[in-house]
Amino acid sequence: MFHWNVDPEIFSYGIIHIRYYSLLFMAGFVVGIYMFNWIYKRENKPLQDLDTLLVYMLVGTIVGARLGHCIFYDFTYYFSQPIRILKVWEGGLASHGAAIGILLALYLYTKKRPDQPFLWLVDRIVIAVALAGSFIRLGNFFNSEIIGRPTDVPWAVIFDRVDAIPRHPTQIYEALAYFLIFLFLFFKYKKLGAKTPQGHLFGLFLILVFGFRFFVEFLKENQSAFEAQLPLNMGQILSIPLVIFGFYLLLRQQKQKSGSGNGKKE
Repeated sequence: MFHWNVDPEIFSYGIIHIRYYSLLFMAGFVVGIYMFNWIYKRENKPLQDLDTLLVYMLVGTIVGARLGHCIFYDFTYYFSQPIRILKVWEGGLASHGAAIGILLALYLYTKKRPDQPFLWLVDRIVIAVALAGSFIRLGNFFNSEIIGRPTDVPWAVIFDRVDAIPRHPTQIYEALAYFLIFLFLFFKYKKLGAKTPQGHLFGLFLILVFGFRFFVEFLKENQSAFEAQLPLNMGQILSIPLVIFGFYLLLRQQKQKSGSGNGKKE
């Protein structure tokens, strides 16, 4: 069995703490900005908008992920002590909350930019988000958090900072899956470019990411005690509507394609 006992903190001095998770989290945004610089040049969009877009994305991600964790996983605790919601450094971010926060932030961003419609932008954002999700799960691995259930598979990992039980390295499963989804979406966009049907990449992202998330949850330990009383854990419950919405977007796109095709024949 593989033992994992890496200190999640790279460097600390006084109140300054540099962690692998923080670096990987920010790396997702840095790579995303370079990627969007290429996309905006490719589709003749104003590059000066990228700074504003980054701010919207940062705020939407952090606020959404934090509130998502507080509301979905420990509502009673955080809302009995609301000041602790602000203490992000204590840990607790939820990817489903981040998804909601990002969508709301992008909706507000696009309201003043008719040349960048909501679905057009989200189709391209999800490429970078898939890669950022891979980085974040690697950060979870360095933190020895979001661990898997006990197992005897040959690649099991013993997280020495948690216990001495061999477990599924579910963070690595997710990191690999999200990286492959990133490659799939990236090359699909590279092929279609500006001809990408609106909602197509977004729908695929929702189905692939949250569909995988639904199944990998069966290999994870619950993040909150109350989940043991549920038929599915919170991550699975929150993934279902997102997968359904992804299928809706693809079906909607197919109907629009069929309708335009019938119009041409007439």
